[in-house]
Amino acid sequence: MTLIDGKKTAAEIKSEIAAEVEEMKARGERAPHLAAILVGHDGGSETYVANKVKACEECGFTSSLIRFEDDLTEERLIEEIKRLNEDDSVDGFIVQLPLPRHIDEQNIIRAIDPAKDVDGFHPINVGRMSIGLPGFVSATPAGIMQLLKRYGVETRGKHAVVLGRSNIVGKPMATLLMQKSNPGNCTVTVCHSATPNIKEICRQADIIVAALGQPGFVTEDMVKPGATVIDVGTTRVPDASRKSGWRLRGDVDFDNVAEKCEFITPVPGGVGPMTICSLMINTLIARKDNPYK
Repeated sequence: MTLIDGKKTAAEIKSEIAAEVEEMKARGERAPHLAAILVGHDGGSETYVANKVKACEECGFTSSLIRFEDDLTEERLIEEIKRLNEDDSVDGFIVQLPLPRHIDEQNIIRAIDPAKDVDGFHPINVGRMSIGLPGFVSATPAGIMQLLKRYGVETRGKHAVVLGRSNIVGKPMATLLMQKSNPGNCTVTVCHSATPNIKEICRQADIIVAALGQPGFVTEDMVKPGATVIDVGTTRVPDASRKSGWRLRGDVDFDNVAEKCEFITPVPGGVGPMTICSLMINTLIARKDNPYK
């Protein structure tokens, strides 16, 4: 069994990006600039945005954080997005989700210029990805593809099962795995809450990507020997032994599944660090080789 170390891989990639940014600066070019809009004070969002700011520092990027209270109107948020769309000093920006319930997230996503949509959520970027055109790919699936590539996981001709059909992970993950690429060229099955016989389907999988948000859902009897298991889940579960009173648990019953796998990601330290790393990659692309320019 090989443990896929996302934390280590992300550190390596950020180091590679930092070296490239130094070369850009040495040529007299400005560093990439990533901006983030944070609405309200959601604890998870605060932590995630803080980690993005830290990653920007590690990569040598310029970063900006724009804060609003949770009573912000949708109109005012779109006005700020338009300002960033038109600001040539900003290469890419993200609007941290989730947003307050009175704001329509899809309206916000559509307002972002696809050329600056480094989260890869805009319908145009999703469409470009689906037909294999260059664009910005959703960060978590892109990070998983990096892990598969860097660990030499064979994907060509393999059966991949994606558990979950979200717009952010499940759907783009399935699309990327079936593309004519390396990694890619998989036969893909997507399972979700209405799928019967999930256990039987998973037992046929060479690769399982678990992105359901259900702790411990993938059990030992669902995994065939030699499979690769990618765990996207990060759910807080009670843990009296921790000072915080909780710990992160993935969608996979790691302790019992790991011994059957050829490759497996842990939680934490697997997919999570690669999500922010992919955002850094997208921002560098937006600055250097923007597919829209």
